[in-house]
Amino acid sequence: MQRRAAAIYVAFFIVLGAASYSVIATASTPTIGFENPDHRLSEGDQFSVDDRQYTVSSISTETSSGGGGHGGGGETVTHSGQVSWTNDSARYTATWENNTTQSYDGQEWRVLVEDAEEPTSLTLREELNETAILQDDPDASSEMVTQNGTQYVVLNDSELVAAAEYFPDPETRTYAQGDTLDYEGNSTTIDSVTTDAVTLAWNAPRTNTIGVSNHDNVTLDGQTYLAHFADESTLQLTQDFESYNQQTQEIDQYTLHKNGLWGVSILSFLTAVFMIGF
Repeated sequence: MQRRAAAIYVAFFIVLGAASYSVIATASTPTIGFENPDHRLSEGDQFSVDDRQYTVSSISTETSSGGGGHGGGGETVTHSGQVSWTNDSARYTATWENNTTQSYDGQEWRVLVEDAEEPTSLTLREELNETAILQDDPDASSEMVTQNGTQYVVLNDSELVAAAEYFPDPETRTYAQGDTLDYEGNSTTIDSVTTDAVTLAWNAPRTNTIGVSNHDNVTLDGQTYLAHFADESTLQLTQDFESYNQQTQEIDQYTLHKNGLWGVSILSFLTAVFMIGF
């Protein structure tokens, strides 16, 4: 009698576990998708948000190994990308500290700020390449000598000429706050002059890059979009957050039910094994 009852229970739990597993095996996993996104884009595509034009700079996919829950190990696929736009009149600045050497107009210059409590001007003094000048003079020694604290250039192996007399006077250029100069190909303004440094400012194009991750929000020209990668080469931008929230809730519900069915299936088979042993 007990064997017959045990057999019935065993059959019941096996059927129950098999039924739970069959539901798991045949059920389709819900995914995120949008039929009519605001923008459907591929790498290199351009699109506009209000008056600003953007370009999809890149779309990439990374695959990494990881756990897959009750179904065993699996791979995790991560989609990401970059969106760029150009500001045609971005502000740039550069700082020249007082009494430092700076490269400008193809030469090296010593920056000398006006000696005043509130300076408004600066002088650029050419930094002479004394070594090169000596090397270009066949009559001069390549090295100078110092006597009684004064440097001399040796000419014809015997004649000493004071360095201050031998080398030409360095070129100087004076600028005032507000003046403009050509700096690295840009029309540049001397924006401010202080006792410590001089600030240069100019406007030029600048490319700005914005990172985009799957199912993260991205703000473009003040508007917020949800980024969704439909596949390895397609980026969708949508403002249908209500649909996204509804789909994520369905996925969470599906995952909850699936885990519950896995629990029923595993417990049923373990109970059947226990009943057979009993």
